[in-house]
Amino acid sequence: MTIFIVLAGILGLLFAFYLSQSVLKEDMGNEKMKEISIAIQQGATAFLNRQYKTLIPIALIIFLLLGFFTEHGFASAIAFGVGALFSTLAGYLGMYIATRANARTTQAAQGSLKKALGIAFKGGSVMGMGVVGLGLLGVALLYMLIAKQNPALIDSIDSFAFGASLIALFARVGGGIFTKAADVGADLVGKVEAGIPEDDPRNPAVIADNVGDNVGDVAGMGADLFESYAATSIAAMLLGSYLLGATGVILPLLLGAAGILASIIGTFFIYSGKESNPQSGLNRSLYVSFLLTAIAAYFLTKYVLPDHQLEYFIVVLAGLTANILIGKVTEYFTSHAYRPVKKIAESSQTGAATNVIYGFSVGLESTAVPIMIVIGTVTVAYLVPGGGTYGFYGIALAAMGMLSMAGTIVGIDAYGPIADNAGGIAEMAGLDPSVRKVTDQLDSVGNTTAAIAKGFAIGSAAITAIALFSAFAEKAHLVSLDVLHPSIMLGVFFGAMIPFLFCAYAMRAVGTAAHDMIDEVRRQFREIPGLLEGKAKADYKRCVDISTKAAIKRMIKPGLLAPLSIVVVGFGVALFNPITSLHMIGGMLVGATASGVLLALTMANAGGAWDNAKKYVETGAFGGKGSESHKAAVVGDTIGDPFKDTAGPSLNAVIKVMGTISLIIAPFIAAMV
Repeated sequence: MTIFIVLAGILGLLFAFYLSQSVLKEDMGNEKMKEISIAIQQGATAFLNRQYKTLIPIALIIFLLLGFFTEHGFASAIAFGVGALFSTLAGYLGMYIATRANARTTQAAQGSLKKALGIAFKGGSVMGMGVVGLGLLGVALLYMLIAKQNPALIDSIDSFAFGASLIALFARVGGGIFTKAADVGADLVGKVEAGIPEDDPRNPAVIADNVGDNVGDVAGMGADLFESYAATSIAAMLLGSYLLGATGVILPLLLGAAGILASIIGTFFIYSGKESNPQSGLNRSLYVSFLLTAIAAYFLTKYVLPDHQLEYFIVVLAGLTANILIGKVTEYFTSHAYRPVKKIAESSQTGAATNVIYGFSVGLESTAVPIMIVIGTVTVAYLVPGGGTYGFYGIALAAMGMLSMAGTIVGIDAYGPIADNAGGIAEMAGLDPSVRKVTDQLDSVGNTTAAIAKGFAIGSAAITAIALFSAFAEKAHLVSLDVLHPSIMLGVFFGAMIPFLFCAYAMRAVGTAAHDMIDEVRRQFREIPGLLEGKAKADYKRCVDISTKAAIKRMIKPGLLAPLSIVVVGFGVALFNPITSLHMIGGMLVGATASGVLLALTMANAGGAWDNAKKYVETGAFGGKGSESHKAAVVGDTIGDPFKDTAGPSLNAVIKVMGTISLIIAPFIAAMV
């Protein structure tokens, strides 16, 4: 059975290779389009190389600490190393194809929207299949080579999730700082001050902006969902092992394998319709994947757990359904087809202040229904199997049900930056306005799909965090947490503070980097003769370098906050009272999960709504491009940029890295009791 799971992971990677070759066969267009695409490729690759080189010493130190000082020694260290390596590979794989699919999408847009959609979605699906293929392959191989041979070593596999979490956290933060420093600088100086269009080649920050779409929204999101996939799989495996032995371990892996097959089949349905709305094709792919995964889950639960088949099938179905529901709610609050975004655009008529106030209120309001969906999913997942340990395993399987569709959802998300880049290339290459009209249609849908994917990532992170907490409770031998006890409440408050402090660091990093970018864009407009008249060429490399240096320098502080907080509090308090330490860690996980999920939903949805409100104005509403309403909407959009692409989505990794590192240190502290 394990061999079948490994083969499913390999199949996912082979399909990613097939898609990549299909994309690379397409025409890149004229020499100007090739030149722009190559500049974006070089900038993205240079950034990722510097980012990961910076992380190597940190990863090496953790590898040695795990090898020499943990319960399972180098089994844990190897699992950590594989997790970090595979997370890095997932980011590189997705970014490599995304930066090569952009010009090809632009060229296809000169022919038809359907062909352009197909290339962009294939490019995004390489990221999606890479994430699930590497995630399933890594976990299955470690189980087969380590834990299956020696069941006592199964706990060592949780270090795989820690390695993935660490890389994802820095990838999200670093990529987010890069992309939003460039985006804010390009928008505020280019659009608002100089009054030139988005992606205008006269704007010095335009290449950095397009690079940022890839390192933040492709490599960053890929690492984030890879980490979610790994952490969810391992939490389910650990809880299944404690409850049912090898049978409990194998079911979540089989669900992952079924999800890969369903995502591959679902990919082909995007091309089957004749409609002109790209959203319809993307939705069709999503629904086919959902249906096939649900059917597979019915037979897998019947085969693996025949005595509890109905209960656990309902649990997995609850997780799958939560995907669709959270996606629909996110679409309502972030798409300009619905009232909330239209009202934000309308509020722009009275200035930037009212745009920001209304947009932030939409972000706050958008938290209610997704949280109710998470509560409903967790309630069903816990109660239907009978509560207790069975219920905790049910929660983990519900999370696995959600993540089993990650191949499709990541593909839909990564499609967005490719479409965005395609529009930029059309503008910079001076193509006919009809081409930009096609790419703008793709990009507008891409903004909504990106918001939906963020909602999925946050919702799955919430349920994954609960599953990780359940596994931590088992390892720490915690039966309950008494919230009336001071140590628990202190832990809850301290943990709830971490996401806010993290966001402060991340937002400030974007603000500082954007300040440098704004100064540089202004300098070039001022000092390069003929630049604004289109008679001279901007220094694009200088702006790429500013974003790169800012991201590398400023990602360390927020990146280390979450893991160090757990380690310092855990071992610091354990020196005096190990039991109190475990209780405080439990409280920290509860507080960080609750505040982190709410804050992430607020920031991601507010940012997405501000972005699409600006695009709605640009369609001609409330004065259209160049109007005072448009200027106000651009300000709201730039405020929302670090909300939705830096701080907000990075919180997923924050709460999960706290959960995975708690699993690693729990046995140490428990042994001190």
